Amino acid sequence: MLRYRFLFEQMVRRELRQKYKGSALGALWYLVNPLVLMGAYSLVFSVLLRVADKPNYPLFLLAGLIVWVFFAQALLAAAPSLVQNAPLIRKVRFPRETIPASVAVVQLATFLVMLVVLVPVELVVRGSLDPALLLIVPVVLLLFCFVLGLSLALSVLHAHYRDVEPILGALLLPWFFVTPIFLRVDDLPGVSSRAWLGDLLQWANPIAPFVDAVREVLYSGTAPSLGHLAYLAGVGVGALALGVMVFRRLGRDLAVLL
Repeated sequence: MLRYRFLFEQMVRRELRQKYKGSALGALWYLVNPLVLMGAYSLVFSVLLRVADKPNYPLFLLAGLIVWVFFAQALLAAAPSLVQNAPLIRKVRFPRETIPASVAVVQLATFLVMLVVLVPVELVVRGSLDPALLLIVPVVLLLFCFVLGLSLALSVLHAHYRDVEPILGALLLPWFFVTPIFLRVDDLPGVSSRAWLGDLLQWANPIAPFVDAVREVLYSGTAPSLGHLAYLAGVGVGALALGVMVFRRLGRDLAVLL
């Protein structure tokens, strides 16, 4: 990767240019999409249905949405990335990991821009600068490891089995609604009387603890527990190690396969 860092940089630049090429707003769409989702879901859950009774609910919602948007968009873009770059793979010898990795980095850039916008707003609303805010750095790093690992695995699996991308698209929709983005797990109906259900929704869903960690730091100004951080580290590093292993095992014959 270090030897081919120039190629990697060019891939990232190309992804950034092509995503909204020819659109009037261009890269501003990276900010518009999460904001539109925040407005729509805030209207539904806090005004129409009135199931969300939290102060500054749009900020609560946005803190979870930006994590999900980063996660979902990175996986959806990374899954077909090797197939889309088949001519380059057949002609040039370079680390194939750079292709899905460049997609994940582009989505990370979008996520970081949203954080830059959201953090000052959260600080102004809370009226305090909490030391826990420093934990956003390791949390985002572990989140990126998790997303990168899944991106590597899904891209090479889709190169072998072209059903991976449509299955992923169908899976993400129900996954979105069982992730505690609109409400915390403890606030969901029926969870308070069924502790096992809360644990299942919270810890069996690997993206849920990342959503909660980012929200705790930004929205609540509190630090996640040591157990929570240990879970994030295990999931993030484990997903990256698994993704690298799968990619190396299945990516040897990509030039011939594609």
